Amino acid sequence: MVITFPHMGMMYIPVKALFDELGVDIIVPAKINKQTLETGQRHCPEMACLPLKILMGNYIESIKRGADTIVLSGSCGPCRFGYYGVVQGEILKDLGYNIDIIILDPPSEGTGEFLRRLKKVTGNSSIYRSLKAVKKAFRVSNELEGLLQLVLRQRPRATNKVSIDQIMNRFENRIAASKGADEILACIYDTRARLERVETDRNIKPLKIGLVGEIYTLIEPYVNLEAEKRLGNMGAEVHREMTVDSWVKYHLAPDIKHRRRHNRILKKAEDYLHLCIGGHAWETVAHSLNYAREGMDGIIQILPFGCMPEIVAESILPTLAKDEDIPLMTLVVDELTGEAGYQTRLEAFVDLLELRRSSVSDESGKTLSWY
Repeated sequence: MVITFPHMGMMYIPVKALFDELGVDIIVPAKINKQTLETGQRHCPEMACLPLKILMGNYIESIKRGADTIVLSGSCGPCRFGYYGVVQGEILKDLGYNIDIIILDPPSEGTGEFLRRLKKVTGNSSIYRSLKAVKKAFRVSNELEGLLQLVLRQRPRATNKVSIDQIMNRFENRIAASKGADEILACIYDTRARLERVETDRNIKPLKIGLVGEIYTLIEPYVNLEAEKRLGNMGAEVHREMTVDSWVKYHLAPDIKHRRRHNRILKKAEDYLHLCIGGHAWETVAHSLNYAREGMDGIIQILPFGCMPEIVAESILPTLAKDEDIPLMTLVVDELTGEAGYQTRLEAFVDLLELRRSSVSDESGKTLSWY
């Protein structure tokens, strides 16, 4: 059995750590590019979600490199992501690929079935080795998220922003040559030290922008056209609650403190949306409200074209933004999204926020509204 899995930002790093520790043969999916998308487009329904098309291209590339098993997470609730595994399995079957697809739904949806499918992945590994591997993978996930958050803080303040890219490119090259969680953790710690030594301008007070939206679109740089990097290079500090580590802590790892905080944020948004309608629409609304009340300068929602839950969230956010007097922009991405227009919209939004920050107050002392 040779396993592959979806590529989503740097999610592959803790997943690689897990399988390395288990001694399972894997094909780490290649970084997504235009060819990946074009491959998926050829074999998927035209109106399918953008993530489904990209993941299909991703899988086919890995299969051609020797993968015979695909492992992906499941989805609970009314979202088309819940059908990905079934739909993609049928498409691959029609293309003549004899592939086993293992869908790992969250344990809360059925612990027995979850463990049975997990056993197919871990193979002959003992319970002790499996638990130890999972624990190390969780640690890698947590440390990696800390590293990525450091990148978001350093980029807008760095005097030479190219140095951030050089450090992270070197990091990913080292990860590719690493084997096991311990080597991966050593790479993370060394890269963190390098980032902390990057020269920064302490007088800079960057704009703070909260990113919300569908999880895959937010996490995968190719899909969101590297929004975090673009905004950071424009001098904005990006904040994003929707992360792989957050998902792990809420659905897989028993992190009670994180769950309580997450649930408190959801509850505060009940005047706008008070239940899960699929995907991460509830989180999109709740995090937007939380960002507004934390004093962010603006909010950007990013969603793939046709994403039903995010379309519902999109219809709610203008009211929330008006109530909280915070600028909001929605970016819808698909295979036809133009990079030039995308860049122009981000630049215009950042200019608006800078103008808003420097605006004079009216006679009552209240900042003028720019919504």
